[in-house]
Amino acid sequence: MRFKIALSLLFTASVLVSCNEKDANTEQGFKEELVEMAAGKDFNFTVEQFADLKILRYQIPGWENLSLKEQKLVYYLTQAGLSGRDIIWDQNYRHNLTIREALENVYANYAGDKTSADWKAFEVYLKRVWFSNGIHHHYSNDKIKAEFSQEFLKSALAETGTTLQGEAFDVIFNDKDAKKVNQAKDVDNVALSAVNMYGPNVTSADVETFYGNMKSPDSLKPLSYGLNSQLVKENGELKERVYKSGGLYGAAIDEIVKWLELAQGVAENKAQGDALGLLIKYYKTGDLQTWDDYNVAWTAATEGNIDYINSFIEVYNDPLGYRGSYESIVQIKDFDMSQKMAVLSENAQWFEDNSPLMDAHKKKNVVGVTYKVVNVAGEAGDASPSTPIGVNLPNANWIRAAVGSKSVSLGNIIHAYNNAGSGGRLKEFVHDEEELALEEKYGQLGDKLHTALHEVIGHASGQLNPGVGETRETLKNYASTLEEGRADLVGLYYLYNPKLQELGLVDDWKAVGTAAYDGYIRNGLMTQLIRLNLGDDVQEAHMVNRQWVSAWAFEKGLADNVIEKVTRDGKTYFNINDYEKLHDLFGQLLRETQRIKSEGDFEAVQNLVEGYGVKVDQAIHAEVLERNKKFTSAPYSGFVNPVLVPETNEAGEITAIKVMQPKSFENQMLSYSNKFNFLPESN
Repeated sequence: MRFKIALSLLFTASVLVSCNEKDANTEQGFKEELVEMAAGKDFNFTVEQFADLKILRYQIPGWENLSLKEQKLVYYLTQAGLSGRDIIWDQNYRHNLTIREALENVYANYAGDKTSADWKAFEVYLKRVWFSNGIHHHYSNDKIKAEFSQEFLKSALAETGTTLQGEAFDVIFNDKDAKKVNQAKDVDNVALSAVNMYGPNVTSADVETFYGNMKSPDSLKPLSYGLNSQLVKENGELKERVYKSGGLYGAAIDEIVKWLELAQGVAENKAQGDALGLLIKYYKTGDLQTWDDYNVAWTAATEGNIDYINSFIEVYNDPLGYRGSYESIVQIKDFDMSQKMAVLSENAQWFEDNSPLMDAHKKKNVVGVTYKVVNVAGEAGDASPSTPIGVNLPNANWIRAAVGSKSVSLGNIIHAYNNAGSGGRLKEFVHDEEELALEEKYGQLGDKLHTALHEVIGHASGQLNPGVGETRETLKNYASTLEEGRADLVGLYYLYNPKLQELGLVDDWKAVGTAAYDGYIRNGLMTQLIRLNLGDDVQEAHMVNRQWVSAWAFEKGLADNVIEKVTRDGKTYFNINDYEKLHDLFGQLLRETQRIKSEGDFEAVQNLVEGYGVKVDQAIHAEVLERNKKFTSAPYSGFVNPVLVPETNEAGEITAIKVMQPKSFENQMLSYSNKFNFLPESN
């Protein structure tokens, strides 16, 4: 689960794909352009900006302190992750790979007028498609609008000898498949979602019936049915197409396995190597029991400097929450920050015992909770270019209860965000100078602690009532936003608590908590609306949860004027008058959200989310958009990845691995399509 640059160019280089493969750059006439950049305070984190997107880059602190064996492990794991890149494209939409190949061929070979409005619009469209791993926006799920004409694209296709026709061409311009994931109330969420996790003519009722009839061999350890497959209808009969070697996405999975086997050969310890072996077995067989065995082993493998996330994991892109999106994050431990933040996981039982949950919903024995601050070395799939800043896994409730979980904050990603500039929006939306001063002094620390509390304590807290099914079954399309909101509330409840100062995490718990509460309410009720078009509902799970948490607290505190809606000079602000009472309100809502999860109360979660989280105050939204017009900084950010370049001896053995940076966003995207295109256009 998620909490959801240019220095002097010293040289450029073509990258060797691997020590044992041909150089695909040379073979296909493509040159990957890389630059070497010095780390430090002068590092330029910004690559470029277009549409509503800003492209950043990140450093890998401490790379030079790793042994060559550790560097090899990181390199093999990043190559494994990138080898599955095409999977997320196909999962996101059935025509994505066909469209991408055609657009990239036009981009690389077009010799027409590149100063025309159509060409410039085409460039922006392709970059947006790259960023979203497909033709639907990575956050809103709406289909990205093409600002160039059909006639221009037809002409460009013809000029470059590129074929794109039929539905794959038409869908760029028409209204079909308008929403990647549709989680609206009282509609067939599966039928109205363009995501390619279900075949044509499969309905929400089909899915619920199909999996409702499946029973795990051990009811106390339910298998994650549907996680690694596409559900289709063949001759009227429902059938799973399993993601595995020899199955759906088999060609890419075989490449992933190849690199994972190399990684296993340089594992830091037996536990890590054994876990990698189980992941390889899972990819080869598609067996869900092996997936659980792997997660148990991976969760217990806590020693070492290197860790990773790889496979079909988060279910946000499935409107019913069954199927996992492919993703990969390779991590290097940040020793200093991990040591400082370890007190959170060490005190997990205290946080559980002192939470406002009903006693029946508290875990009596919180086990295996680990927390690390890590530096990302590479991301792929659903984690790139748009990345989380924190992750807590595994997702299976029974593994969390019996074995534990791993939580990480992506330290270098957060550092890059914090150093890329905000464009001045903060001053526009804060209520007064005091709020501004608190945010500038404590805001970043509050955000870091909220992420840590969300991932470490939040997702690990609470338990289901005996006999209650998994949340994807009981809470259905509201499961993801309920879980994210519940974890947010755990973080909010403890951010305003002297325990943080007692643990040495802050010097002034009240000031940090005050700044964090200001920021959360300001974002939940106002500033996140810059990401929506006027008239749109909120649908992305994290945005929905931030709104229902904030709007519920605002409404329930009206009688005591806990949060005041202020109008000044024609502008709206939300000012918190009573932080103690807001803290109590957050506790009440946390208690209720845990009850909903523990009891599987679908009616209650539907009323909560639909009543507070989906509909937008149109007057405030219009005002926010108008006030935001003067700011040029894009509302969304994502990243290019550093490139790990191996140096080899005459025997083909890796002798060193250098960290380079891509020269541009488009060059990295073309490089990835050139080197990691292991799937046919249609699966």
